[in-house]
Amino acid sequence: MKILTFTTLFPNAAKPHHGIFTQTALKDVLQTGEIETVVVAPTPWFPFKGQQFGSYGVFARIPREEVRIGARVLHPRYFLPPKVGMNIAPFLLAHAAKRAVRRLMNEGFEFDVIDAHYFYPDGVAAVMLGRHFKKPVVISALGTDVNLIAQFPLPRRMMLWASRHASAIVTVSEALKKELMNIGAEGQKIHTLRNGVDLALFRPLDDRETVRKRLGISGFALLSVGNLVALKGHDRVIEALSQLPGVHLWIAGSGPDDALLRKLAATRGMEDRVRLLGALPQETLREYYGACDALVLASSREGWANVLLESMACGSPVVASRVGGTPEVVTSPAAGVLMPSNTADGVALAVQALRDNYPSRAATRSFAEQFSWAETTRRKIQLWKDAAGKAG
Repeated sequence: MKILTFTTLFPNAAKPHHGIFTQTALKDVLQTGEIETVVVAPTPWFPFKGQQFGSYGVFARIPREEVRIGARVLHPRYFLPPKVGMNIAPFLLAHAAKRAVRRLMNEGFEFDVIDAHYFYPDGVAAVMLGRHFKKPVVISALGTDVNLIAQFPLPRRMMLWASRHASAIVTVSEALKKELMNIGAEGQKIHTLRNGVDLALFRPLDDRETVRKRLGISGFALLSVGNLVALKGHDRVIEALSQLPGVHLWIAGSGPDDALLRKLAATRGMEDRVRLLGALPQETLREYYGACDALVLASSREGWANVLLESMACGSPVVASRVGGTPEVVTSPAAGVLMPSNTADGVALAVQALRDNYPSRAATRSFAEQFSWAETTRRKIQLWKDAAGKAG
């Protein structure tokens, strides 16, 4: 079976961590041997590659075509004007992708289904492409696309239009399915297929004490992972340290709030207890998961946070806010603790509760093992087959 994977959230040579979760899920699908795919991952157009242009220059350095996880990946350019971009993005994405898709079909890649990741604008654009090329579309909703973007009237109307014309919709949590239904999507079309975790990559360290020493980690250590933006709540974790004497915090991620977080740590007198690591490759991140004692996720909004399972798979329990699909993950003392409130006080109380009843690292790993990709992959392939069958 041939699938056209369509998403703006996919790693590339210039941004290797971008949308890594989409690549991880696709890798497991390809390993079944049942699916062949080409990825069309449009990227914003920008004319200059220089470092002085920041993130825009990075867009220009993304190759037009590359191979990742054994799959061909195309990066057609689309124009995204500032301010008005959000409302017209689906049209611009679809227009930019048409030529690439037509070329693939002319080369003999006659795909059966378009598999779109991220509901808006990607899923809406995918449905436009599906109607143009007369192909069924399956849309995966991931979190912010439904929890935030759907609050805006025009995007919400376009999302509902796309939901009516899609063959099926996938959500990564039951909470996200309920949100989609709340805005008017048909419940019978929505399938909850929770993300899994790569249990071979994310695994306990062979010699944890040696790795801790090499990384400079001692005492009780917390890890906070995610883009350095307000909704990830890194600031709340820093603030909580004042109530957690002797506890140190490592933050993995990059983003616009880097300077603000460093300033906050300095203002609170926490410079020697907070270390910002920047964005880390997954192999290095695995070491920090295993070397630290707990992951803290203080997000104000999530769909299904992959970092929770990654940490558990490495044997480290989690402390997490009660948002999105997180309560569907943290369901056992072996997994960790949910915060009583998403505040600095709530973080501190939950960390202390975890320390008072700390699970064995083996138990935490065992809990994560129930979240392999196998069942999700099987059900996703069946959804594609059903969509292709109805279209035929």
